[in-house]
Amino acid sequence: MDYDLAALKLLSGQLKEVREISSQNAMTLGGILFQRAWLQGILVSNDDDDKLLLDDGTGIVELSLSADFRQRQWKRGTYVMVVGGYFVRSGDIPMIKVHKIVDLSPFPDREAMWYLEVLEAYKLFYKPLIEDFV
Repeated sequence: MDYDLAALKLLSGQLKEVREISSQNAMTLGGILFQRAWLQGILVSNDDDDKLLLDDGTGIVELSLSADFRQRQWKRGTYVMVVGGYFVRSGDIPMIKVHKIVDLSPFPDREAMWYLEVLEAYKLFYKPLIEDFV
């Protein structure tokens, strides 16, 4: 994992536009290289096989948790922030190998603010890079 590449603040719906660049072991979104994604959403599933699904209103992402994160009881309806490695899987929903997960449920304004944060990051940082790429 190349930690010099920033974790992009994204909505799961944007992951449909991501392309894999195997020669650089990275992903690209409109010319922006990344390996990690930062998403926020509501946990909508907690199967016995340790699969969690995150829904941010634009799509669903599967979360792959390490043993440390699985020790905590993650409940459906919990609003969380996740950062982790993004993996493209053809024919399946996107997956994030979670490096960090935080329960943001005690902060009810976080969900509304998240959309503004993603929009701001896009306008200030991503859009100019994408426009230069195209």
